[in-house]
Amino acid sequence: MDKIQNIESSVKSRQGFALMITLSVLSVIIALTMVLLSYFEEVQQDASDTKALIQADIYYADITGIFKRFKNKKTLFSLLYTTVLPLQTEDGRFSLVLQCEPLSSGVNINWLGLENEGKKEDLQSVTKDLFEWLEEEYEIEDVGRLQEMVYEEIGSKNKPVLKEQSRLHQKNGIISYQQFAELISRYQFEVDDPKIGNIPWKKYFSFSPKAEKIDGEYSSPELISFLFDIDLSTAKEWTSSTGDEGVLGSKATLEAFISESGGDYAQRKNILAGKKFLDETECSVSYMLAEERYRFRFEYIQGEAKHFEFYGKQ
Repeated sequence: MDKIQNIESSVKSRQGFALMITLSVLSVIIALTMVLLSYFEEVQQDASDTKALIQADIYYADITGIFKRFKNKKTLFSLLYTTVLPLQTEDGRFSLVLQCEPLSSGVNINWLGLENEGKKEDLQSVTKDLFEWLEEEYEIEDVGRLQEMVYEEIGSKNKPVLKEQSRLHQKNGIISYQQFAELISRYQFEVDDPKIGNIPWKKYFSFSPKAEKIDGEYSSPELISFLFDIDLSTAKEWTSSTGDEGVLGSKATLEAFISESGGDYAQRKNILAGKKFLDETECSVSYMLAEERYRFRFEYIQGEAKHFEFYGKQ
C-alpha cells in the first residue's frame, strides 16, 4: 500500500514538474512571440520609411529637373512664392503639395558679424537698426545679450578679426531658421523674457551665410514697413496686389511703390537686389504614400539643388 502511495506521489510530482516546465516554455514562447511581433512591426515601419524615402528621392529629382529646364526662373518662382501648388489624381492615389519661398527676402542675420568689413557697413548697419527697432516694438528684455548670442553663433566676437581666422567663415554662420529658433529658446531660458516669443522673426530676417542682398520684391510687408518707414497697411496692400492687370507679376515694382508712397528707395538701394532676381529658394514638399503623409525640403540656389532633408512621417 505504501509502495502504491509512493508511486502515486511520484507521478503527481512529475506531473507538477512537467506542468511547471510547460508553463515556463509557454512563457518563453509568448515572450519570444512578442519580441518577434514588435521586431516585425519595426521592420515594417523601417520598410515603409525606406519606401517613402525612395519616393522622396524620385520626387526630388523630378521637381529639380523641371526647375532646371524652366528658362525663366523669375516667372516660375514668382508663381511658387505666392501659390501653394497641390497636385492630385482623380482617384486620390497620388497627392503632392509643393511650396517654395525665397531664401533672401529678409535681413540676413549673419550681417550682424560684418562690422569689420568696411565695404559691407550698410548690411551690418541695417541689421543693428532692425534689432534696436524690434527692442522698442516688442520690448525685448535684454537685446544686448541677444546680440551677443548671435555673435557667438555666427562666429563673430564684435572685435577686429582677420578674415582667414574668423569663425564666421569656419562655421558658416546661422544657416536656418531652426538654428536661430534654438538660439532664441536659449536666450529666453537664460534671460526669462517671455515677450521674445511674440516676434515673427521670419518676417524680418533670412538665414543664409552668403546672401549679400535683400530680395525686396518678395519681402514681407512688415520688413518693407520697417525699411522705408511706410505704414504697414499700405505695405500689405502692395504685397498682396497683382497689379492693375490682375496678372501675377504685373504689379508695380518695389522701387515704384516706395516712390509713390513717399518713401526713400535710394536710402536702401545698396542692400536691395533691385530688378535682379535672386535665384535662391527653399522648397517644401509633402506627399501621400500608403495613406501616410511624408515631407522633405531642399534648397535651389543658382540653378543647383542642395541640402535635401527628409522629415519622414508627418
